[in-house]
Amino acid sequence: MLVFLDGKYIDQSEARVSVDDRGFLFADGIYEVIRIYDGRLFLAGPHFDRLRRGLDATRIESHAPDYLLEVSNRLIVENGLQDDDAIVYIQVTRGAAPRRHAFPPPGTVPTVYVAVRPFPRFPAESYESGEAAISVPDTRWGRCDIKSIGLLPNVMANQQAKESGAFEALFVRDGVLIEGSHSNLLAVIAGELVTYPVCNYILGGITRDFVLGLARGLGIPVREGPIFADRLDDVEELMLSGTTTELLPLTRLDGRPVGDGRVGPVARRLQLAYLESVQSGTTAGAG
Repeated sequence: MLVFLDGKYIDQSEARVSVDDRGFLFADGIYEVIRIYDGRLFLAGPHFDRLRRGLDATRIESHAPDYLLEVSNRLIVENGLQDDDAIVYIQVTRGAAPRRHAFPPPGTVPTVYVAVRPFPRFPAESYESGEAAISVPDTRWGRCDIKSIGLLPNVMANQQAKESGAFEALFVRDGVLIEGSHSNLLAVIAGELVTYPVCNYILGGITRDFVLGLARGLGIPVREGPIFADRLDDVEELMLSGTTTELLPLTRLDGRPVGDGRVGPVARRLQLAYLESVQSGTTAGAG
């Protein structure tokens, strides 16, 4: 596969990053993932906006968002993915410099890496029957709103889910289910679609915002608020949203059924609306 690294298009097997790169030494960088359907970037604008916000928040001086749309589209073509489902992975670090905790000298050039790869949709049964999740304590840092490459707590939580036979691990903070290790969380409670408010404790998901916009367009009441871990009996439906997970129902949590243990009507309506948006290439439902 052809990739983009520091201004050059090269074969992935030839891509090299310095051992002094701060992404390698400190996880000092951010990343972004964009979905491709039939060779077209989906919700690219909001993703690049979030990339800019992440660079600003971490004080990484890079013009990458200004040219990476063109780079991404070229990689789609160069790798023969014009008619395929795939993802674009973007990573920007603070660059290579001698290992010191403080920022390197002004003028240190950030490392910019972009790659595309095929990414087929989940099997239909995952959407038809739902998936399982477990709950775990939230041990992450206090700036989860930054899409940092420092994901060790997420990795450990997701591995725990895998070893439990579950698809996802849901973080619990102060008795509230807030989001997954690589997804946002939505619930249906008393007929309302409920999701944790955007703040520093969760990543403001692009797909989350899009799904909330779809819900409003369908007349489904939307509310930002808590989903209490000890009040699962009040939850009629649970769903995950994310670039790679799309809108995926959860029908079991910690070994217990969610609602009646089947994919609910709200999830099915939103899944259909999401699929129609993908097929039409429109993002008009974004909230």
